[in-house]
Amino acid sequence: MTDAADRAASRLVLPEAPSAEGGPVKAWHEAVSMLSYLPAAPDRNPLFLDKRVYQGSSGRLYPLPCIDRIASEPVMKSWNAVHLENAFLRIMILPEIGGRLHVGLDKRNGYDFFYRQDVIKPALVGLAGPWISGGVEFNWPQHHRPATFMPVEIEIEREAGGVVTVWCGDHDPMQRMKGMHGVRLHPDRAMLELRVRLYNRTETTQTFLWWANVAARVHEQYQSFFPPDVRFVADHAKRAVTSFPLSDRSYYGVDYPGRAAEGVPTREQPASFVPDGSYAANDLSWYANIPVPTSYMITGTAFDFFGGYDHAAHAGFVHVADHHVAPGKKQWTWGNHEFGYAWDRSLTDHGGPYIELMAGVYTDNQPDFSYLAPGETKVFSQFWYPLAGLGIPQAASLDAALHVETRNGCLLLRIAVTRRVEGATLHVEAGGHEMFVSGPLTLDPSELQNLSIPEVRNTSGLTVTLRGPGGPLLRYHVEQPKEQQEPEPATEPPLPAEMDSVEQLYLTGLHLELYRHATRSPEAYWLEALRRDPQESRTNTAMGRWRLKHGQLEAAVHHFRRAIARLTERHPNPADGEPFYYLGLALRALGEPENAYNAFYKATWVAAWCGPAYHALGERDCARGDWERARDHLQRSLGANADNNNALSLLVVALRRLQRSAEAAMLLSEALERDPLDVWFRYLQAETIPESSQAAIDLALDMQRAGLLGEAKQLFEAVAGRVADSSSPMALYLLAWMHEQDGKADLAAQAGRRAATLPPDYVFPSRLDEMIALKAACLRNAQDARAPYYLGNYLYDRKRPTEAIEAWERATRLDPSFPTAWRNLGIACFNTLHDEPGALEAYERALQADPADARILYERDQLWKRTGVPARDRLAELDRFPELTASRDDLSVERATLLNQMGRVSEALQLLLSRPFQPWEGGEGLVLAQFVRSHLVLGRQSLAEGKPEAAAALFHAALRPPQNLSEAWHLLANQSQVFYWIGIASRASGQEAKAREALLLAAGQRGDFQQMSVQAVSEMTYWSALALRELGEEQAAAELFMQILHYAEEQEAAPAVIDYFATSLPTMLLFEEDLGETKKTRALLLRGQALLGLGRHAEARAQLQEFLQRNPNDMDATELDAEAARHGASC
Repeated sequence: MTDAADRAASRLVLPEAPSAEGGPVKAWHEAVSMLSYLPAAPDRNPLFLDKRVYQGSSGRLYPLPCIDRIASEPVMKSWNAVHLENAFLRIMILPEIGGRLHVGLDKRNGYDFFYRQDVIKPALVGLAGPWISGGVEFNWPQHHRPATFMPVEIEIEREAGGVVTVWCGDHDPMQRMKGMHGVRLHPDRAMLELRVRLYNRTETTQTFLWWANVAARVHEQYQSFFPPDVRFVADHAKRAVTSFPLSDRSYYGVDYPGRAAEGVPTREQPASFVPDGSYAANDLSWYANIPVPTSYMITGTAFDFFGGYDHAAHAGFVHVADHHVAPGKKQWTWGNHEFGYAWDRSLTDHGGPYIELMAGVYTDNQPDFSYLAPGETKVFSQFWYPLAGLGIPQAASLDAALHVETRNGCLLLRIAVTRRVEGATLHVEAGGHEMFVSGPLTLDPSELQNLSIPEVRNTSGLTVTLRGPGGPLLRYHVEQPKEQQEPEPATEPPLPAEMDSVEQLYLTGLHLELYRHATRSPEAYWLEALRRDPQESRTNTAMGRWRLKHGQLEAAVHHFRRAIARLTERHPNPADGEPFYYLGLALRALGEPENAYNAFYKATWVAAWCGPAYHALGERDCARGDWERARDHLQRSLGANADNNNALSLLVVALRRLQRSAEAAMLLSEALERDPLDVWFRYLQAETIPESSQAAIDLALDMQRAGLLGEAKQLFEAVAGRVADSSSPMALYLLAWMHEQDGKADLAAQAGRRAATLPPDYVFPSRLDEMIALKAACLRNAQDARAPYYLGNYLYDRKRPTEAIEAWERATRLDPSFPTAWRNLGIACFNTLHDEPGALEAYERALQADPADARILYERDQLWKRTGVPARDRLAELDRFPELTASRDDLSVERATLLNQMGRVSEALQLLLSRPFQPWEGGEGLVLAQFVRSHLVLGRQSLAEGKPEAAAALFHAALRPPQNLSEAWHLLANQSQVFYWIGIASRASGQEAKAREALLLAAGQRGDFQQMSVQAVSEMTYWSALALRELGEEQAAAELFMQILHYAEEQEAAPAVIDYFATSLPTMLLFEEDLGETKKTRALLLRGQALLGLGRHAEARAQLQEFLQRNPNDMDATELDAEAARHGASC
């Protein structure tokens, strides 16, 4: 079958609406079947990825388990789906995959204005692994959505006027906040509304962002559009800026001005989607112009719209949202070149490429976070509607979109509307004078309105106003282009000791905390501020919050009291109530409820903290049984923040206890209308226990704080009864803790014993209450081996490694057969204690305890590599576990690497060709590197055997990786080594013209793409210099060797720090490395290359020998050292 036939055969078929759905907006549940590549089961080992960088901020994964393998063959799977339809649009939602929109169809022309996937094909792009492209993904509280491949709950709301909303909601698995988005259609509108409610149901301030991630199918005639005042766009974290739409500088390493002036170089031409020359080569609004993975986000606009348009299909879409709260407008692409095509294939079978046109609310960049106060809810709407035949709009509103152009001396206007409007008028003015009026007009979503105004050649100063009977529908004014000051790129903050003021230190720490910086901690900045001024109130409050977040309660109290002491030095009633509120939280957690009550009450003196503080007081009142005082305090809390669902729920409880049942019922009914998916509202309505066990635990803890012990016990027992659920052990430990607080020691001991016998897989506690319960469990039962293991998980995640090690050591003493505790100890021994023998011993014990755990085998091999175990021994050990090694991509890549290192190159290549690989985004290149290495070695062997033609074929093959690798050369990756050897082989076979062509390609390459960033010089630069020498350019070669030498010296002398603006750090995922030693080791190799090229063979050998002492398995260095020895011997 052809690709077109394959795609047609696998196309997703949308079911017809059931006959019962007779209204103008139809909504129903009906499963759909799609070919699906299903994720493997999550790994049971907790991952502590402290320094993982993901989308420019922390890639911390805990408490989520990781899925690192997707099925390589699809199966037909039935997916739950919710369908929503009116006369104009057809929408399909997938509740099992984050409540994403999977289909957005314009029924008027059959155009999918959102990318429709006909297959579910995840790739390893998500925070926890699986992620699918297409449709619309709703990313919060970080990008990508941590729960992107997790289910949401659904509620269909039908309004009297025919409007239907499909609500999707869940509790974020990382921060325990509640997110809810409502997909909404009106009977008479060709427009989709998304209503969003983001609720911080926790007791502490949280950070968040919201990006609606729309995918659009693209080709060489697809163009994104942004408002007319957008002049500049920025990269992630605003680390780089370029002009827009015509890029005036190198961006993501691509020389866009050079492409515009001289054309796209031949080797950079795309294999598909070739621009037809009708648009400039540096115009970033066209997908086909961008050859590498690229993000850009606008730096500001006064308009509310943006979108994308398919000029071939004459269709597209526009997004509209209030730019005051929705400033984010972004485009992302994998790039129109081989690297991007490989990712396209990983994410779809026949669908082709897409771009993401993301709309950000309360954010304008990634990462760019905002705050949600305790109990705060943010409510907003976003809107999308399809465009059919309009062209690129110059203006768009919720009612209409306008396209304006001049042609043949006429002004042409095209208008599309989202609803029928009768009696509309169109006014066109120029220079303040009305030049055209048309009306009354009847506008309808089913057809465009086309108008032509003769003798208009210039749109400067033009104003177009479309009015309806109820007021303006749209206004567009053509202004003279204004000079805009270019935004300055973001800069890396100085190190703490280099900062001038305490305020700078405080604010920098706040920024790092807000943006969740992966590799630089705010703690260092705050500690330096406190070193200079130990009583500084803001910094002590920040440090107190930090300690509280990490479960260090006594230290938190110390900082909050210091802050309060400074604030109250002159007067007892400061303007800031924050340290009082947080002091209350810390004291309550320490079991001092009355002292906490006093602190909460003082916080209510400041308006900003009335809402959460009165809520906390109300909880304590309920626990005391003082229902009247609870009612008063909760009403005061809701007076400050009416959208705090937990406070409202507790008020319903208080009213019921006060026998005011009618008032409670009315309050609950209104609450459910506002939020039909709130777990507490639903429990109060019908004692509905949440389907999500973690959400049930959230609710039980809310109830426990308020003294509703019977209800909390019911929820804990319900979760404990789900025996296959990994939440059961912690539900029982929390139940035991509750019983203990209630003075029921026998019941506490019974629940604790039950918890200790349950399977420990996927039990990753992350709440402060869980830490307290586990500490209590360790004291209650000295023979419980599981509680200290779980406690160690929590402590290690909260950057308390010494305490975690103590807990895990206790767990291994009590149960030496438990592999995961040994494995965790191995990580901590290496990263925290820097105890290599201890780490090696712990991993030996882990693998002995479970020789079937492939991840433990992989991690131990990485530890062996880091500690210098010879390649021969590592390969022999992997070969002892052939099935385990074959079960993981990373182990298979390591085995191929070791085979190459041991000279078993044909076996390495056979392994690489024998299986499909699945790279992580940001970790690409590992498989490709070994594929290239195998071909280079085999090609050089053919050369040595006098077979230059066979050698050239092998070298050429290195440039064309097969699709099973799921990787391709990045456009900016340096290929000079491959081209150099092609040149040598061609010359050896007498093909001088081909030799010169290849050598010129090798010599002309500068820079490299490594570790997800552009490098000025790399190990590949050496081969460019050798190519220059082969071309007879000896001086140029010597200059390039000297450049390598100087670069090595500069890099070694530079501070050993992690790139502040890194968006991915694939080498820092498990075992920490000594950055200084890593820099020095790399400098040794670069110096060895340069000195060898300059003919200083003895000096080169000295550098290479020292390098090989540090990295004895490096193949390139071994070959270079041998060459230096040969040249030295011949001198």
